[in-house]
Amino acid sequence: MITQIRHLEGHLPADHKLAPHWQFRDLSRITQQIASYQRDDLWESDTRTLPAPMAQLRRRARAFAETHIAPLSAEADLAAHTAPGQHSPAITDMLKAAAREGWLSYFLPSPLGSMKWRRGLYPPVWQSSLVVEEFSRVCGGLMLLLSAHHLGCIPLLLSGDIGIIRRFLAPVYHSCHKGDPHLVAFAITEPGAGSDAEDGHGARDYRPGVIASRCHGGWKLNGRKCFISGGDMARTLTVFAALEGEGMESWTCFYVDAASQGFRVARNEMKMGMRASGASELEFMDVFVPDSHVIGGLRKGWVLNRASLNTSRIPVASMAVGFARAATEQAVTFACRYQLGGKPLIHYQDVQQHLATMLAETRAIRSLVWQEARNAWKPRQLNASACKFHATDRAQAVVEMALDLLADQGGLHEQNVEKIFRDVRLTRIFEGTNQINQLSVIEDWQDQLLPLCSQSSTTNTGV
Repeated sequence: MITQIRHLEGHLPADHKLAPHWQFRDLSRITQQIASYQRDDLWESDTRTLPAPMAQLRRRARAFAETHIAPLSAEADLAAHTAPGQHSPAITDMLKAAAREGWLSYFLPSPLGSMKWRRGLYPPVWQSSLVVEEFSRVCGGLMLLLSAHHLGCIPLLLSGDIGIIRRFLAPVYHSCHKGDPHLVAFAITEPGAGSDAEDGHGARDYRPGVIASRCHGGWKLNGRKCFISGGDMARTLTVFAALEGEGMESWTCFYVDAASQGFRVARNEMKMGMRASGASELEFMDVFVPDSHVIGGLRKGWVLNRASLNTSRIPVASMAVGFARAATEQAVTFACRYQLGGKPLIHYQDVQQHLATMLAETRAIRSLVWQEARNAWKPRQLNASACKFHATDRAQAVVEMALDLLADQGGLHEQNVEKIFRDVRLTRIFEGTNQINQLSVIEDWQDQLLPLCSQSSTTNTGV
């Protein structure tokens, strides 16, 4: 936690002669190389464990979050739901600053993107996870406004087609570099199916709602998508549609210009959490998409969607880490300031145990995220889904512990914890509900599990 130790200083009664930071300084210099006690900020000590380019990225993300996102958080959350595409001038300025500073283009190295070449040695998923944690800690809605754009871009990257990256993604990134944010939305969810259509069993029986019909020179899209993060502000979209007369196995990814005739943002939903980012219903009425805008090939949309979600679910888990961290910091601040029985709450050992559990849970899920992210050059479905559902479940538990500690104060917007609770709940729903992610783990693992059905099997499941 950024402020954990600073808040606790001066509040916990201790015999300084027996305190760790006094005792360890008496060890010999040689022993201190393996047993020293650094009494410093936990965020700083964690950051120092990262490779230098990644530590620099984490510091930059924290600075941007504190400077540009945090001041807008309360206002953005309380503001009335805007009409599609409309935001306050302050949020528009924040988007422009994010674009100029490279927060909308860091999945590719320069000159195409803003990724520093030294960071190219590390998986982009890990880089995204570090950034997302810092942004979500200060505001879930504004974090999503910035982060959903990357999900929209991922199918372009995963197409494996240099021509597509050059023709479509490079102009998006170049526009962002100039301070003109070009947002891309990822459109899969339909009114008749959400997470259930992301699972192989559910998709097998689902009748697609957005249909691509062949026409001269390309395709015409008809149907509706819903709950599309950033759909109201996107200039372009990666839209998944089934071919006419076929099922989900024909799903194909199309790159759609939001200015196309027949495309319309029908409405923005009234949301409980992450309110600064619109969740839009999109309407397609004979929207023409040329053949050149098919991404990854016809009937390749299902696998492209799964690969995109495997890439994005670990950063979603990192969102949850940011929320758990924010809730823990707020709880510490409250415990140090609130008086009960003539002394701050922090002096009571049951409160200390409560905070210790919150801290341990937060650090545990961060360790899980970093473990999976640092090796995610080829994100595996099992790893990504397990990371997503476990981290988001435990993060909500941490936020609920903060609400327990604050009691009646926890429901006040000024304390920020009720906002964090509303925001963290969404992480257990999007990118596939946690129940669907649990099934995704078993789907990936089933080749090892099925032999166990035989009594004579001695297959090692590798847990």
